[in-house]
Amino acid sequence: MSDTGGAVTEVQILDCTLRDGGYYNDWDFEPELVRDYLASMEAARVNVVELGQRFIGNSGFKGPHAFTTDEFLRSLEVPERLMIAVMVNGADLLRYGSVDDALAKLFPEPSQSSPVDVVRIACHFGEMAGALPAAQWLKDRGFRVGFNLMQIADRSHEEVVEVARLASSYPVDVLYFADTMGSMTPRQTSKIIGWLKQGWNGPIGIHTHDNMGLALQNTLRAMADGATWLDATVTGMGRGPGNARTEELVIALEGQDGRDPNLVPLLSVIGQHFQPMKNRYGWGTNPFYFLSGKYGIHPTYIQEMVSDPRYDEEDILAVLDYLRQEGGKRFSTGSLTAARAFYRGEPCGSWWPRDAMAGRDVLLIGTGPGALRHSHAIESYIARHRPVVMALNLPTPIAQDAIDYRVACHPVRLLADAGAHRLRPQPLITPASLLPATLQKAFEGKDVRDFGIAIADGRFDFADSFCILPAPLVALYALSIAASGGARRILVAGFDGYGQGDERTREMTNYLELFQAHERAPELIAVTPTAYGLKTQAVYGL
Repeated sequence: MSDTGGAVTEVQILDCTLRDGGYYNDWDFEPELVRDYLASMEAARVNVVELGQRFIGNSGFKGPHAFTTDEFLRSLEVPERLMIAVMVNGADLLRYGSVDDALAKLFPEPSQSSPVDVVRIACHFGEMAGALPAAQWLKDRGFRVGFNLMQIADRSHEEVVEVARLASSYPVDVLYFADTMGSMTPRQTSKIIGWLKQGWNGPIGIHTHDNMGLALQNTLRAMADGATWLDATVTGMGRGPGNARTEELVIALEGQDGRDPNLVPLLSVIGQHFQPMKNRYGWGTNPFYFLSGKYGIHPTYIQEMVSDPRYDEEDILAVLDYLRQEGGKRFSTGSLTAARAFYRGEPCGSWWPRDAMAGRDVLLIGTGPGALRHSHAIESYIARHRPVVMALNLPTPIAQDAIDYRVACHPVRLLADAGAHRLRPQPLITPASLLPATLQKAFEGKDVRDFGIAIADGRFDFADSFCILPAPLVALYALSIAASGGARRILVAGFDGYGQGDERTREMTNYLELFQAHERAPELIAVTPTAYGLKTQAVYGL
């Protein structure tokens, strides 16, 4: 490893609450919480606070901790003893075109004038080679640099040693590994550290997830085996089951390197700020997270399902069983839906959308907040221009009498919403002849338009009474109905997306680009705010 300019060898506790926890509230923390949090970190003898991300894109609203600019950091009362860290996604650097240009955009000031002390870059194994040159750029400007290896538990001995050797060729200050799936045991943690040391002789860090209730144990085992940078978050706040808990880690390390933590401010900030947030958002482990850890399934699948009341226990277990067999190490909204869709074999349908849509504008109403926020303007546009209006799933943010059709294709959602759909006056477009018998029976007496569906990776196609999709998502299904129907244009409202940096936003953006590349795809226009990179025209000016 190159000279790090004074590498720290004593144990460093890095609290990343405001970075990892931001996935719940779009990195928009209350100023009072941030003030009290920073004071509690100093009192607890935490060494480093990672105060947020530095996302390179800006699409959809995100709070200040998504960008964590130097200007914003200077507005905070950060105790002098705390080092400040920010995280960058390696994938963002590689997508920008030039890693150096991306870094110049993200870090306009050198460390001598910037409040930032430590820059951490999170990478999948396949991204490391392309992202590692960032270490030299950052070191030349005086920053301490960390690289976080994700999903290391799946990798072979040879792969881990090789990437460790690769990192040792660059001026990296600390090489982290993350138990991304929360599937590791203390024994496996020890093994990974042993492998890393075969190619790396610098400081090692660990970031644990608590799927199986082993986050703290794995962290302490890593420390016993020589790891000196230890991640944690207040109450474990983080995606899905969360992380090792800072309040427990500082207690476990009391007396280590002369640590004498004062826990009163930390326990106070937990009671006043973080426990109410935990009650609201529900991070923390449960039996489903335990199973996801055991099976090596990405915890975001669980987070998505437990936050949706229409997934009951049987549904979640069925999805886990499917992903256990088919693979679920990287989160994919398409995989989540496919796990309960099972649209296989030859597509079939009996309804032709062309009879209703040929040559007309079609307006799709999604469930994103933009449709509700601008519902009055949407309803006014519908009254003036009379497009064909299709509402996706339930609930619908616009007036009932403005809707022509409802669209749904996810069997779990259909089963959960069957009673509500029967009460709605609009016809329901769904792949009826492909649904399980229980669902077909649930819609007896309902006006159902049977439009078929088949799934083929990386493919769209539009036939008279069915479509072929890359994933069985209702948005893609509705777009294909309009394309099959020969729509003049497709307008979409409530397609907000999940924000910059979210894997679901990137995935849907790719699907929409694939759709628009099809020679038969109508022009696609968003009329409310969207993070999907679509052509956008304000509904107010249509």
